[in-house]
Amino acid sequence: MKLATLKDGTRDGRLIVVKRDNSAYALATNVALTLQAALDDWDTKEPQLRALAQQLETDSVQSRPLDVKALHAPLPRAYEWIDGSAYINHVILVRKARNAEPPATLKTDPLVYQGGSGDFLAPTADIPLADEAWGMDFESEVCVILGDTPQGTKAEDAGKHVKLLMLANDVSLRNLIPEELAKGFGFFQSKPATAFSPFAVTPDELGSAWREGRVHLRMRSVLNGVQVGDTDAGPEMHFSFFDLIQHLCKTRSYTAGTILGSGTVSNADRARGISCLAEQRMIETIEEGKPRTPFMKPGDTIDIEMSGEDGQSVFGRISQKVVKVP
Repeated sequence: MKLATLKDGTRDGRLIVVKRDNSAYALATNVALTLQAALDDWDTKEPQLRALAQQLETDSVQSRPLDVKALHAPLPRAYEWIDGSAYINHVILVRKARNAEPPATLKTDPLVYQGGSGDFLAPTADIPLADEAWGMDFESEVCVILGDTPQGTKAEDAGKHVKLLMLANDVSLRNLIPEELAKGFGFFQSKPATAFSPFAVTPDELGSAWREGRVHLRMRSVLNGVQVGDTDAGPEMHFSFFDLIQHLCKTRSYTAGTILGSGTVSNADRARGISCLAEQRMIETIEEGKPRTPFMKPGDTIDIEMSGEDGQSVFGRISQKVVKVP
């Protein structure tokens, strides 16, 4: 089942169900006005939404052509947005980029940070940039949306709390990160608004590609019309989503609608390309002594997408342009 949020002039939009081929949608407001409302009562609403999705597939309910530009992020705002860094190759490369050693617990204790969740970017929204010197970077990621998840949840029980999956562009301002982290208090100004894919899908939509808390599909990143990444999101995700959930739940619980990210998808095989510019710059530094790839500037575009086992775009495409703002 594919769900999305239609812009309607309100903060949270209207919930819709989307056809598997992404061509059309049906309003789901007779089931739940918003995606958050559906998540708050998922056990009741999910079967009703599935029934509506089946009617949509068989053309037995009123539908309308889908225009992705009319969509918000699936959750235009969320109670919590928590991002991990589950790909070891990415951690090693970006730490080298700022002359920092990986933590001693790199392979045993997940890295996470909590980002701003009050105002997400739509999948086709411009990315505002006030100062090119800040070093804007894209980051292509996979995310899950949780239902109510209690404190103490273990990895082996975490799967039942994963309700939906989607993609993210976790925008970073790389040149602001070192000074922020030097204060010993984490990211803040260096992490502006995150964008999410048009569609959030239930795990069963991924078929066998969703297993053991990982998405075993390719993540394509296209910068200024050139494919720079075709990374495999599955095998090198050192900490699965289930592992990340266990880590988060050590000291507290989470409410329905919490979003959890994988961190930048990254592969050790350089032929797979990149899911962020920081990795490319670090590879250049290792091989050539200094980076030559610039960070993003006004006018640059980034597209992020993932195809399923059938070749169909699973989550739709994040397609954004960087724009100069005052």
